[in-house]
Amino acid sequence: MGDRNFREMIEARWAADRFVCVGLDSEYEKIPEAARKDGVVETIVLFNRAIVEATAAYACAFKPNIAFYEAYGDYGLIALQRTILDIHKLAPEVPVILDAKRADIGNTNMGYVREAFDFLHADAVTVHPYLGAEALAPFLELKDKGIIVLCRTSNPGAGELQDLQVGVSGRFGKGFHHTLSYVPFHQYVAHKVATAWNKNGNCAVVVGATYPRELAQIREIVGDIPILIPGIGAQGGDVEKTVKAGMNSHSTGMIINSSRGIIFASKGNDFVDAARRETIRLHDLINQYRTTEVS
Repeated sequence: MGDRNFREMIEARWAADRFVCVGLDSEYEKIPEAARKDGVVETIVLFNRAIVEATAAYACAFKPNIAFYEAYGDYGLIALQRTILDIHKLAPEVPVILDAKRADIGNTNMGYVREAFDFLHADAVTVHPYLGAEALAPFLELKDKGIIVLCRTSNPGAGELQDLQVGVSGRFGKGFHHTLSYVPFHQYVAHKVATAWNKNGNCAVVVGATYPRELAQIREIVGDIPILIPGIGAQGGDVEKTVKAGMNSHSTGMIINSSRGIIFASKGNDFVDAARRETIRLHDLINQYRTTEVS
């Protein structure tokens, strides 16, 4: 597993026209009866394995949210570790993004680094920017891992802090020059990631599909950097607007996540077929809108 490079893996998936990120938010209580086995660990592991086998051919990434595993203590973390190892075996070409939203002071982050990459064997991790680059250094220094920085999240209350206006001076974003101006905090974060934090070419940003205008603005700021885009499916993000706002100069650059809309597409015995069907449907829509103009 030491030769896995997140940026190379995700670009290879884009080259194959794969942009769907399957969110493995495998909440135990919502797993269909047809997938249940004895105990939390076996139920989650076997459910995830079935989803991975059904969707891997069309996925650009898998993204387990650690909260749905930590909720069950040691059992959940064992299930998560086994799931990621299963993905490496069943779909070795598909990277795993650990959605953990980690950040702390630098030496504490070393514990998070070891958890994400040494214990769980993820290829990328989400982090938040609030403590700055100095604190995130243990993550940012990992050249082969993806470091995905929260920028404009998909939740309804995201603007409470992320839209606060901050003063900037000098060059800001692509082609913008200011003596002194004010921009939303999320745009400043995007600017910092693109111009200062991405020295190893391993950064990406998180921008919700529920905010397509902001997504387009951030794409302009970060250039061709990957954008992880949650909010499609159950959260109501529009696929066409997302693609047109989120793709980069190569008509790629997007990691478009759907979680509940795929893995819980059916509560019945056909949950595997339903997951595959929804993944293909989203895959087809994304590629349709990549090659057509907005009407």
